[in-house]
Amino acid sequence: MSEDASHRTQYDHRLVRMFSLAVGIVFVLVGIAGFIPGITEGVGEMTFAGPDSDAFLFGVFAVSILHNLVHLLFGVAGVAAAARATASRGYLIGGGGVYLLLWIYGVGTHDDSAANFVPLNSADDWLHLGLGLGMIGLGVLATAVERRRNVYPEPPEEREARS
Repeated sequence: MSEDASHRTQYDHRLVRMFSLAVGIVFVLVGIAGFIPGITEGVGEMTFAGPDSDAFLFGVFAVSILHNLVHLLFGVAGVAAAARATASRGYLIGGGGVYLLLWIYGVGTHDDSAANFVPLNSADDWLHLGLGLGMIGLGVLATAVERRRNVYPEPPEEREARS
């Protein structure tokens, strides 16, 4: 593939890649913030996992060490996915689906239950619904824009570059 064609492909898919990068960075920042006193209330009461963690990000969202690590890893995955349009689209739509499943899990799990190992509270549940819908929406929006520009699915040059 010529350097010019490679640049055009990268440019044409910049929206989905930018969305993946932005979402990934936000998750990394939230994961870090979950360990910072002042941003997270009760950092000293944070447990590795489970409903006994008494730490709350921004004083609202229940967090644990596991919860913060998941945010960090999910964020790193988004940043890494931003290198390729296909990976970015998968991250946004697939990750949004994961967050919708997490919303269903959270709504169906009592806050004090041992099954609430992440932990989650009702604020987390509604945030997960919004994140799931938002991430899927960004993936679909970027795909729609690319289709209008006739660059989705990826041109053969990009598919060959991945092989």
